[in-house]
Amino acid sequence: MCGRYALFSTPETLRETFGLTTAPVEPTYNAAPSQSLPVILDTEPTETVRARWGLVPSWSDGPQSAPDPINARAETLTETRHFQAAYEHRRCLVPVDGFYEWRDEDGATVPYFVSRTDGAPFLLAGLWETWTPEQTQTGLGEFTGDDGPSRDPETVRSFTVVTTQPNAFLADYHHRMAVVLTPAQGQRWLTDDDPTDLFTPGAFDLQAWRVSTAVNDPTVDRPALVEPA
Repeated sequence: MCGRYALFSTPETLRETFGLTTAPVEPTYNAAPSQSLPVILDTEPTETVRARWGLVPSWSDGPQSAPDPINARAETLTETRHFQAAYEHRRCLVPVDGFYEWRDEDGATVPYFVSRTDGAPFLLAGLWETWTPEQTQTGLGEFTGDDGPSRDPETVRSFTVVTTQPNAFLADYHHRMAVVLTPAQGQRWLTDDDPTDLFTPGAFDLQAWRVSTAVNDPTVDRPALVEPA
């Protein structure tokens, strides 16, 4: 599972590493579901845009009070209605410097920060969608004698992170892991008709260290969250 991550590389590093023309400026050390976060869409592969974490398909009732799906199982993307169309037509990349995992130790749930051993930013495979509510009338027509002005619908762009079986290293922390990609693999994820070979973990070496339980609070966002506890 991938439920929190961090992105704090400089815009210059992100542009150089991923071949971007635009890159996020504000770092985040505790990216959490329902937040608006930078992603790279298959329709705009050299730019980052903001999207809500938690997939909201166009056919759905819209964003829910309970979390929308923040993860999508790689093994069932073509079988699950929530993800089928996005997998076929709307893939994205999520740039990160690392992500958090929790494991049980002596009766306590302990957070760890997972990153590349070389410290470089990397990509997570994702899917994206857009949802637009139906236009509704304000009711002014009752008083003006016409239909009255309509509210402008607010389109919601959203994304989810694809997960797979963990590699040998991550298996000690969780039974699932995000699909991690190099820049070259990321381009394949955006364009290939059948990128299923990318679901096999092993793009690069990972490391992990214990961090403060302050990361459990999604309202806390500061550099100290990624420092060893």
